[in-house]
Amino acid sequence: MRRLLIANRGEIAVRIARTAERLGIETVGVYSEPDANGLHVDAVDLAVALGGSTATESYLRADAILEAAAATDCDALHPGYGFLAESADFAEQVIAAGLTWVGPTPDQIRTLGDKVSAKRAALEAGVPTTEIIEIADGTVPSGATMPALIKAAAGGGGRGMRIVRTAGELAEGIEAAAREANAAFGDGTVFLEPYIERGRHIEVQIIGDRHGNVVHLGERECSIQRRNQKIVEEAPSAGIDAPTRARLCDAAVALARHVGYENAGTVEFMVGDDGTITFLEVNTRLQVEHPVTEAVTGLDLVELQLRAARGEPLGLEQSDIGIDGHAIEVRLVAEDPARGWMPSTGHLDRFEIGPGSRVDTGVRTGAEVTPFYDSMIAKVITHAPTRAGAAARMARSLRTSLVTGVATNREALAAIMGEPDFLAAATPTAYLDEHPEILEADDGPTAATFLIAAAVALETHHIGQNPATGFAPSGWRNLATRGQRRTFRNGDTIEAVEYRFDGDTALVLIGSWPEPSEEGSLPVDERSSHRVRVLDRSGGRLALEVDGVRERLTATIVEGDEGPVVELVSRTSSAVLALVPAFSVPDRATSGSGPICPLPGTVIAVHAEVGDQVRDGDLLMVVEAMKMEHRITATADAVVTEVHFAAGDRVDTGDLLVSLESPD
Repeated sequence: MRRLLIANRGEIAVRIARTAERLGIETVGVYSEPDANGLHVDAVDLAVALGGSTATESYLRADAILEAAAATDCDALHPGYGFLAESADFAEQVIAAGLTWVGPTPDQIRTLGDKVSAKRAALEAGVPTTEIIEIADGTVPSGATMPALIKAAAGGGGRGMRIVRTAGELAEGIEAAAREANAAFGDGTVFLEPYIERGRHIEVQIIGDRHGNVVHLGERECSIQRRNQKIVEEAPSAGIDAPTRARLCDAAVALARHVGYENAGTVEFMVGDDGTITFLEVNTRLQVEHPVTEAVTGLDLVELQLRAARGEPLGLEQSDIGIDGHAIEVRLVAEDPARGWMPSTGHLDRFEIGPGSRVDTGVRTGAEVTPFYDSMIAKVITHAPTRAGAAARMARSLRTSLVTGVATNREALAAIMGEPDFLAAATPTAYLDEHPEILEADDGPTAATFLIAAAVALETHHIGQNPATGFAPSGWRNLATRGQRRTFRNGDTIEAVEYRFDGDTALVLIGSWPEPSEEGSLPVDERSSHRVRVLDRSGGRLALEVDGVRERLTATIVEGDEGPVVELVSRTSSAVLALVPAFSVPDRATSGSGPICPLPGTVIAVHAEVGDQVRDGDLLMVVEAMKMEHRITATADAVVTEVHFAAGDRVDTGDLLVSLESPD
């Protein structure tokens, strides 16, 4: 294996390139037009343009990828995960082109990659599982046990999945799941199986070679999920006992041996509260969460994949594999948990993950988060002798991270790491539903030190930018009846600060300043008061003594849409404070009333017509973005006066989708 084509993008392409480079293998990447300057393009030796913007126009084009491999004289191809990684037809084309395919055989992908045939193979191998109901041509089955889970037969990553709780929801759920599966994998086949409300999602990492050797590398727990997609993964699982662990691992190996499995794969199970084990599926590829297995086993899974693909024996016996400590991975996604996990797109103004963790990412400061691909922007991994230690390291790493320009789930992930049920390993798949406070987690009211640091940074900036008037504080008055007042925005929180500097010392008041009543009298001033001494403010570094306690921070001032933004990082936390303008420009009058598009995407279904009377919650339109469907609904009883887009139209953030007129 001399030159490897990596048929993927983002963090997994970077990850594969890193191991290949260590092994002395040259690498070739591919890229779409939005990814022309992506991190994964710089991580490889050569990269070939595929053109297009969407996955269909680029990373799903098997012909273009094979042409790229031929043009750059590659002798092997690694598909990563997603896109074409679980396409048996693509694997056959790669092998027919004379390339080494890094993955299981096409027959194994065909058998196990399709969840329906994988269920049959599991039953034949004696793996515990449940029966399924196959759905042909969108037919709605009758008599199905509720609640039920509609699942795509192909692919993974939570695409093409819907939970239905009543028979009346089946028809719409089947249609939506099939449509989403077809868009993501090119196959709209779906099936139905019983849904376990409070189970644990446990998966076993397996790897095999051409010589009949199959071993497992332990299990991972991936129960904390949103929209059927994992956001927290850990190894080993802290929620199962040793006998259950043995049954899961033995079942995974039995299934792999039953089909003569080669290369890396993951066998996924659901474990009920009562210990019942149900086989779910096999992912015939590398998993997103493979780093936690690498952390606790000390093995490089990509290296094992490459060795197995070259025909080498693994050189591993089951007894050689031990588990060292505990590892946790979180998926940092460009989504807003408090808004129903609505994806966020835009320019990454800052991307800095705090110390103490491994970071697998395909982005960097200045990158553009587009609507064309998955919303995950990084995986953050910590490893420690204990689970509590790994969680504490993760919380610290996340809280000292600076990711600005798009909304992320950073605060929610950090909150999970310290939540009592999480620390007690009480993490069923219903965890997020049972802990709604996590979804709205933020760092709370900004620490006094951060507000003071923002004020100091702005004053320092004022002095440096105004040589003529820098001798005086900003907002200086001939008659100083009060200090300088600033208002900062920290997410959705507004914080007010008043300060009066005398050289490098200051009195700072934090909180809403007293406002006079109609009679002109002032209420009692209830703001907190802080004595501050600035010990150092050089080169973006700040050393502040606040009420006798010294703390060091870094402060960076950038220009936001409405004015200065102060980015602050301390040894234990971070904050982004935007200066609220003293005067605001009135919003321009809108041309109509109705739902606006929350992010760029494509309209895939329209459910409203002019003249329709709709009620609060009625579905008006479906927009696809970041490989997921987003339902646009009415927020009040109204009449549709205009539908501005049709199926297939591209829409942008802020576009008025449907004009509504309220009877009131």
